[in-house]
Amino acid sequence: DNYLLGKEITSISIVKYVLSDEFSGGCGERNKDKFAVHLSPDLLEKANSFRMTNPETRPVWISIDIPSETPAGIYKATISVVSSSGTNNYSISIEVLNKTLPAPSEWSFHLDLWQNPFAVARFNKVKLWSPEHINLLRPLLTMLAHAGQKCITTTLINDPWAGQTFDPYGSMIKWIKKADGTWVYDYSIFDLYVNLAMESGINQQINCYSMVPVGNKFSWFDEKSSKTITIESIPGTKAYEDMWRSFLRDFKAHLKAKGWLNKTAIALDEREEEEMEKMFVFLKEAAPELKISMAGFYYGKINPAIYDFSSNWRHVDTLAGDVIDARRRSGLKTTYYVACGIPKPNNFTFSPPAESCYEGWFASAMGFDGFLRWAYNSWPENPLLDSRFIRWPSGDTYFVYPNAQSSVRFERLREGIQDYEKIRILRKELAEHPSRKAAAAREELNNFMSSINTKTLDKRSAADVINEGKKLLAEIARSVDGYKVERQR
Repeated sequence: DNYLLGKEITSISIVKYVLSDEFSGGCGERNKDKFAVHLSPDLLEKANSFRMTNPETRPVWISIDIPSETPAGIYKATISVVSSSGTNNYSISIEVLNKTLPAPSEWSFHLDLWQNPFAVARFNKVKLWSPEHINLLRPLLTMLAHAGQKCITTTLINDPWAGQTFDPYGSMIKWIKKADGTWVYDYSIFDLYVNLAMESGINQQINCYSMVPVGNKFSWFDEKSSKTITIESIPGTKAYEDMWRSFLRDFKAHLKAKGWLNKTAIALDEREEEEMEKMFVFLKEAAPELKISMAGFYYGKINPAIYDFSSNWRHVDTLAGDVIDARRRSGLKTTYYVACGIPKPNNFTFSPPAESCYEGWFASAMGFDGFLRWAYNSWPENPLLDSRFIRWPSGDTYFVYPNAQSSVRFERLREGIQDYEKIRILRKELAEHPSRKAAAAREELNNFMSSINTKTLDKRSAADVINEGKKLLAEIARSVDGYKVERQR
């Protein structure tokens, strides 16, 4: 029987170019005038027409979302290109296999891209947390949820990253010290953002930054002096613990009332081992109900206390195998991340786009639960034109663009996450299938995945690796006993 797919499942975007620089050592202050500049194709602008004034090549990006109920088979379509010189028709065919991915909300991949709602308000010139701001945030969060995002990025204090982004993070919780010395905490913005993210489909984990911020600076409004007070306070001191004990007592009660206590983690980013160890001891005493989420370097002594640990790429070999397995048996999450100092794989606007997809394959090969990147949308001054920033290589601070416009990098990252899920599903089905053919396919898949490690991209391009892997997945899905696709006639 014929089965027709409507054109509404197809979207066409113009691939637009942004200014980009070069790796050139990665992290560190950058003077734009001292780095080679070029154009990189990255921004996907939803449109089906554009003007060409001279003979030139313009790329387009075509996305097709196959509904889960679609029967397996070969589907044919025509794409028409209309111009003043006439119409050209191009035929395409798509093979749909007899396999179904679950909805993104059910993907096992633990994706944690850090959101920056403050950048959205600044770029769009709207009042922070106004209805206009919320309406701009919603499609960005929905797009992120559609990639399988698990974590909501929130702030407990003002500027936990000490101004490392063009738009500094403000606090989502207002701390007020009354004239009599007691504390009051206003959670209205925190609640607003968490509710918005959950309504958009991100609802598994609330990460709160941070009890150990960059620079250890903390601020509050002091009613007695009618001023904002800022102090430096480090874990292990009485002043630190007195300040946080009061907050944690109140915060726990608030989270419990909202039904969020079991979802919430105190989050840290690349802090020193001694500071974290002291904070962990204090948190276990003051608020043992709260989880800990951390991105950074592996410290064997404190790692078991971290519920959601993301390893810097340079340390992943330390965790792969026994450490990850032991953490998984204890119900803990283990992911990895790449940052400004990693030449490849990475997600810079000048990185080969296949590297974003490769990150999902690498996570599966090394046994990680997922992937973290520090910036979903911490935009530079004008990301629609210039992806460069004064501190790090181009694109390091964001994956997507204003007005919920995607990028080649973000779409390829999502593709790699889908591949991670395909590998997981096929491995499970092969393990449950009794035939020798299934056992042979499982061994072939495992052998290929075991060939992927931290040195792979020294010898092969990411595109070569993932194309070989995708071909293998398709062959297994088609041919193993019980998986043969019945073609639609």
